[in-house]
Amino acid sequence: MKILLIHSDYLKYEVTKETPVAEDIEEEMKKGEMEECLSVFTAVEEKDEGKVDKVISEGVEEILDTVEKLDVDKIMLYPYAHLSSSLSDPDTAVEILKGLAEELREDFKVHRSPFGWYKSFKLSCKGHPLSELSKEIVVEEGEEEEEMVSKALEAEETMESTWGIMDVDGTFHELKVDGKEVQGYDFNENQDLKDFVRYEAGEKESGSAESSHIDLMRNHELVDYEEGSDPGNLRFYPKGRMMKGLLEDYVSEKTRRYGAMEIESPIMYDIDHPALKKHLDRFPARQYRMETPDKNVFLRFAACFGQFMMARDMTLSYRSLPVRLYELTRYSFRAEQRGELTGLRRLRAFTMPDSHALCKDLDQAKDEMMTRMDLAKSVVNGIGITVPDELELVIRATQDYFEENRDQIEKLVKNYGKPALIEIWDDQFFYFILKYEFNFIDPLGRASALVTDQVDVEQGERYDINYVDEDGEEKNPYILHLSPSGAIERVMFTLLEQAAMQEERGEKPTFPYWLAPTQVRFVPISDDQLDHVKKLEKEIETARVDIDDTDRTVSRKIRAAEKEWIPFIVVVGQDEVESGDLSVRIREKEEQVEMPLEELKKVLKEKQGDMPYREVPLPKYLSKRATFVG
Repeated sequence: MKILLIHSDYLKYEVTKETPVAEDIEEEMKKGEMEECLSVFTAVEEKDEGKVDKVISEGVEEILDTVEKLDVDKIMLYPYAHLSSSLSDPDTAVEILKGLAEELREDFKVHRSPFGWYKSFKLSCKGHPLSELSKEIVVEEGEEEEEMVSKALEAEETMESTWGIMDVDGTFHELKVDGKEVQGYDFNENQDLKDFVRYEAGEKESGSAESSHIDLMRNHELVDYEEGSDPGNLRFYPKGRMMKGLLEDYVSEKTRRYGAMEIESPIMYDIDHPALKKHLDRFPARQYRMETPDKNVFLRFAACFGQFMMARDMTLSYRSLPVRLYELTRYSFRAEQRGELTGLRRLRAFTMPDSHALCKDLDQAKDEMMTRMDLAKSVVNGIGITVPDELELVIRATQDYFEENRDQIEKLVKNYGKPALIEIWDDQFFYFILKYEFNFIDPLGRASALVTDQVDVEQGERYDINYVDEDGEEKNPYILHLSPSGAIERVMFTLLEQAAMQEERGEKPTFPYWLAPTQVRFVPISDDQLDHVKKLEKEIETARVDIDDTDRTVSRKIRAAEKEWIPFIVVVGQDEVESGDLSVRIREKEEQVEMPLEELKKVLKEKQGDMPYREVPLPKYLSKRATFVG
């Protein structure tokens, strides 16, 4: 099947005459109109016959790929025989066109133009670089490779759980969840927790609504989709790369200070390695696999493999435990389903800080998990996401573990600082028997896990990781799996969604000061002050400073700076040159104050604190800058 995809201002059509192969249609299909849509011109070919389901599936994927990039919610399907000289029989063509429409209607408004009719039509193409795309769907016999789905993922889709809420005093309230109805707990003071319960245990949102952060990540020239790559792999512009780099620096430094030894390991592993193959089946995620000249391999979905293979070759004594390892995986890979991919929220390639601790026994593992929860709270608070207020805690455990170690679970909830969702499994499906997560609840009611830590009781034996205990016997350690922040991209998603929520509340949206691409912008009223502003900029060493030396009016310069959410805007006219005082607009306080340069430098130094720092990621002079998203 060949398809031509056009991002359209509108497409209007009206049938004029039927052909011998025209499908029977109702009156309402004889004319149609759709605005702000993706127009999909299709030609079903002879080679598509006998492969209807696969052609529909791959056709939907190609259309969804374009829809995600263009951010549209309306699709016009238009049969167009002129795209091919080798057309299928009419029945196959109509079946595929109907199948495409049915699949796409689950999440989009779809109109299908009738097959086999002459039609007059008017089309307006938007004319940007992605507004005209052509694709060819080719399905060869035997080409489809079986998806690599772990047994744990299959179990996750069928498992049943008991759900409850645990208060900070340890009281457990069992929940009854039916769709969006939740009974068994008073959620009056915590609507986010109720939304979290609905998302995890009840009826999930369809996900058809667009996340606010997608417009923000593009409008601020941070991150964008990359049409030349696999879906779920993004491009980072200079400002986005700087923010991502600062987050990576910060999380890594905090984890090293906790005592984790940083390592580096390969991104691909032998799928036939006995320990790795068993590990794959116990992890609830879809994997990428590929062939090298020597082996069948899979791309890692976390740092587990490299750290475990390294730990297997270490000589360990009980005296050295807990042993803490750390790697920032750039990148980890998960073959998430197409409909699950959403901007920075869920990707197929992502950056995951991953720290494992090898522990002597369960008691040591419990103590270490508490230490690591403190680390995670410190990391997330430092980023600018308030714990516990802005996140929800969930603890998941097997029934046996919950009953035998309830005191630990109560301590985790108390340490977190507010009621938590509890999930209790009847049986052990995974390699871990306990895990907790910090979850962000977005305005659409969807939960996104950030921090997670797990008590692993299998991998020590599976990877033949041993330590010599004080009795001289070799034993397998308990292993904890911690991501102290969650994926870096998901942290950025959370910050952008929180900014959108600020704006919804009537507040000025902001980035955390230490992550703002420009922290101070100097706005000279005219070129007469430009030399003075250049001298002022050189005086500031603790902030990312740029200068608006464009020929725009002062009011337009200020609006541009406000649009970029710049924390401090310093307007410099002749009065400021002569007085030495600066007129400073402070975004966070929504106020304008007068202060000397030395006072501003002091304020900026206090705002930066001991957070990581990088120089401004773009040319300091705005007149020298390129536009990445236009």
